[in-house]
Amino acid sequence: MSTERVNPPRLSPATGFSHAVVATGSRVVFLAGQTALDADGKVTGDTLPEQFERALANLLAALDAAGGTAADLARVTVYATDVAAYRARAAELGRIWRQLAGRDYPAMAVVEVVRLWDEEAMVELDGFAVLP
Repeated sequence: MSTERVNPPRLSPATGFSHAVVATGSRVVFLAGQTALDADGKVTGDTLPEQFERALANLLAALDAAGGTAADLARVTVYATDVAAYRARAAELGRIWRQLAGRDYPAMAVVEVVRLWDEEAMVELDGFAVLP
């Protein structure tokens, strides 16, 4: 797969995301929303960073099982129950992202939602990847 991250200078600087990703490959993997569920189906983590780390690890585990890596991610949407809290912890969440997924940022959006399927969940991530 080849990806080109596109961040035009006429848009605000892309920090922790890419404005556009042009991906060329032969397989598209659609990733279901992942929260901080453990293998027993229980939400883990009492803080947003703890839940974000587990949700991202779960998303990457699903991608790995489909044959992909974090570098193959073309798009990720983050659903947060409190965007103000997400923004307040953005630097920490960014460090977690870089630890688990690296610096090849996909196109991303953060959307505030009233609640998620699992009532204890504070954050959910979904997306898609393009594999060779």
